Amino acid sequence: MTLHEPMQDDERGAATVAGLVERRSIDVIPDSERHGRAAGQFTLWLGANLQITAVVTGALAVVFGAGALWAVLGLLVGNVLGGAVMALHAAQGPRLGLPQMISSRAQFGVRGAVVPLLLVVVMYTGFFASGTVLAGQAVGRLTRLGDTAGIVVFAAVTAVTAVCGYRMVHALGRIASAVGALAFAYLGVRLLERTDVGALLAHHTFSAPLFLLSVSLSASWQLAFGPYVADYSRYLPRQTSARAVFWWTLGGTGLGAQWSMTFGALAAAGAGGAFSGHEVGYVVGLGGGGTVLAGALYFVIALGKLTVNVLNTYGGFMSLATGVSGFRGDRTVSPRARTGYVALVMVAGTVIALLGKDSFLSSFADFLIFLLTFFTPWSAINLVDFYWVSRERYDLPALCDPHGRYGGWRWRTLLVYAVGVAAQLPFLSSSFYTGPLVAPLGGADVSWIVGLVLPALLYGVWTPAARAAGSDLPRVSDPAV
Repeated sequence: MTLHEPMQDDERGAATVAGLVERRSIDVIPDSERHGRAAGQFTLWLGANLQITAVVTGALAVVFGAGALWAVLGLLVGNVLGGAVMALHAAQGPRLGLPQMISSRAQFGVRGAVVPLLLVVVMYTGFFASGTVLAGQAVGRLTRLGDTAGIVVFAAVTAVTAVCGYRMVHALGRIASAVGALAFAYLGVRLLERTDVGALLAHHTFSAPLFLLSVSLSASWQLAFGPYVADYSRYLPRQTSARAVFWWTLGGTGLGAQWSMTFGALAAAGAGGAFSGHEVGYVVGLGGGGTVLAGALYFVIALGKLTVNVLNTYGGFMSLATGVSGFRGDRTVSPRARTGYVALVMVAGTVIALLGKDSFLSSFADFLIFLLTFFTPWSAINLVDFYWVSRERYDLPALCDPHGRYGGWRWRTLLVYAVGVAAQLPFLSSSFYTGPLVAPLGGADVSWIVGLVLPALLYGVWTPAARAAGSDLPRVSDPAV
């Protein structure tokens, strides 16, 4: 199997590295270049979630005070709810054949979409940085170069892989899912040997705020994939079952995240201070078996983080290109520009990783809460428009024309988005800000629920007019589109 996308004879020179670099970017994927099966989404998202940062996310539920039993159950609820929203976005990919954030132009306007896009780029850069800190520790120990050099080396490998594009990303996901599953199965057995899990789960004291915190941690993890999940399903044939894409995506991301987070919650509950702040060292030490096995586990940690960091870097490139093209009118991105966008994400993320590597855990928790605040309204608006308002009827050429059907700025949508963000603030609980309604709710953070429901209802107010405006359009599942 070659790693390049099919291209015409007069376009073969466009690839910077023959046979490796994907040609398509923000443009529509033609039916002649569609390939793959929905089941491929399972391995990609399983591999992306069987990794150390998901383990840390699960551990946070216990670190912040939840008992192991209710932490695991709360994480499960959040993974199912957030994963379902994420999988609904994945099902858009085969229909539109476009990167996820391009479709936001139908709701926000060709140029108005830059508002959520800017925040998405911040998200990708932040996740790149946080993932690079942990992976850099693994690379540094594996190569004996130290954490700082490990961070730089890992960031460079991530960027090179992201430049290659879609097929390389999926190939990496298949490898990471198999390797990660074997490694986490082994580590799970070792954890059970070392920890009295029955005793940990025997503590049944329930705290609604801490349970909701656990739900929010895992839900935010899943919702954060939403702005780029369709990027990795957009090459599937147009007639691929949306239901199949949904369930394979939900299955992969839900199973992978819950597996990793349960491991993290139990490890944090059983090991306490030996785990928190020393996550990579603890996982490798848990494996036992001497230098060879330790090296293998460091490699597994680095591979898992490489998979998800490539997703973040590739998504960052797509989002930057989408934002810039909305003002410049570009419909494609050259290989040279692709490399530049990827390098920009890599450099920014690496700088943040190096500056913040000594205070990672608390900063990452705040970052997750921050993500919920700004991306749940976007998800609500995008999904309501696709599945209810427009009913998969889009004018794809108009998505690149600020003077076309969708205009440059759709102020009503931007207002709904702003209201959705603002409405969450009274319910938001974080280390740097706590809303006035958190205390009356017993300390529970329910901001993400408000951020999903309210914007969806407000955007639906304009449903009749929007549906009538697009009633002349064919469904994007029509091969003639």
